[in-house]
Amino acid sequence: MTTTTRRPVPSVLSKAAPTDNRPGSPLASRPGILLGVVLAAQFMALLDVFIVNVAAPTIRTELAATGAGIQLVVAGYTIAYAVLLITGARLGDLLGHRRLYLAGLGLFTAASLACGLAADTGQLIAFRIAQGAGSALMIPQVLSLIQRTFTGEGRARALSAYSAVLATGAAAGQVLGGVLVSADLFDTGWRPVFLVNVPIGIALLALGARVLPRDPHRGAGRARSLDLPGLLLLAASVSLLTVPLVLGQEEGWPLWTSVSLCGAVLLFAAFGAYETRLARRGGAPLIAPRVLRAPGMGRAVLRIGAVMAVNAGFLFTLTLHLQGALGHSALRAGLTFVPTAAVFGVVGLTWRRLPARLQRFLVPGGFLLTAAAAPAVGAVLTGGGEGGLLLQPVLCVLGAGLGLAFSPALTGALATVRPEDAADAGGLLATVTQLGQLIGVAAFGTVFLGGIAGPGAAASADALRVCMLALAGTALLGAFANLVRRRR
Repeated sequence: MTTTTRRPVPSVLSKAAPTDNRPGSPLASRPGILLGVVLAAQFMALLDVFIVNVAAPTIRTELAATGAGIQLVVAGYTIAYAVLLITGARLGDLLGHRRLYLAGLGLFTAASLACGLAADTGQLIAFRIAQGAGSALMIPQVLSLIQRTFTGEGRARALSAYSAVLATGAAAGQVLGGVLVSADLFDTGWRPVFLVNVPIGIALLALGARVLPRDPHRGAGRARSLDLPGLLLLAASVSLLTVPLVLGQEEGWPLWTSVSLCGAVLLFAAFGAYETRLARRGGAPLIAPRVLRAPGMGRAVLRIGAVMAVNAGFLFTLTLHLQGALGHSALRAGLTFVPTAAVFGVVGLTWRRLPARLQRFLVPGGFLLTAAAAPAVGAVLTGGGEGGLLLQPVLCVLGAGLGLAFSPALTGALATVRPEDAADAGGLLATVTQLGQLIGVAAFGTVFLGGIAGPGAAASADALRVCMLALAGTALLGAFANLVRRRR
């Protein structure tokens, strides 16, 4: 076992491929606008994962939806999004990132309008799945466009902004959902949570058509094939994994969920074996092997998955406690998370200002900070109390830990990837991010709900304390991932 000398992230980034900043190019004077356009779409897509959770009770009442129906309204978007992310990344590589970004944004915007006008539960489920498909086409192009457009410190700043968007999207979704549902604009109930995307999407389409760089013409020998068998195997694997994770808790984890999860493991193994054989035959596997072999990529995948699982599990379980046990409104519960999201975002934007010699310790340090802060959240809420003046400082510390664990890990992973592999890396990391969130909600939601021993806020607080300890244990795994060495 040997180790390689690790360099600070900025020095690695400085060797990225040159960007298209030639005079007269679309990016020459508007890189900030381009970044704003792609990150606004990222924010909007992430917002839609959480905003519907707040509106779900109102949707169920007004559409007379069954329990299974409302689950699919909430989960249909997430399932389609997770299953199709890798496909969206490969299509962007084949057909052009600008083209796929605009196509995905157009589909997402149209589906949002259709969701807002849906007349029954079946229509709403179908349009939510279409929304998820639009996001899956659009979101992988965000990292690819950042990777291929910005260099050096510009790329590091862009990736930090990307991290900040991920941090604030979840809390913003809950807050905005609460505001829109409570306002009941024009007596439209839940519909504005979808319709709000329409004017924003139209504006982003108009701006994107002007500022996104034209897709380069590809020679016949440069474009890789779509690898349909690989896509089908991966889509089936992710479907078998995500469906029970999304629906299992509500259904009480019946037998089919265990069968589905076991099937996912088998299909993932079959996918890996097929892709390996395809690469050996000189074919074009779904994810280029050199992406997986890039220095630190495996460790980054583990860390990004862990921090997203901890973040999603924290948001989900604390929301259940605040609204279910303490009786907070959706808006008040959403506002509780603002300090965590704000500090997460600020840390993501500013960590590069620390001395280069310290940057290699930021990710494990962030996980250790998270491992200390999560149990503190459970401690200040002990006995069914509301935490008083201690809750917000503890949530700020947790946000700092999550920010330090995520943003440098993402930036470091992408720093080692060739620009021509940006689509593969973007699709891989976006999928890991989404699956980490799903696993976090399913695993820690089960720990929390299964640990509630009786009625009342005190019993819920006891279960929350146990869940926060489980979150701390997961964070420690992320910290100790720094001990993993890459085998030559």
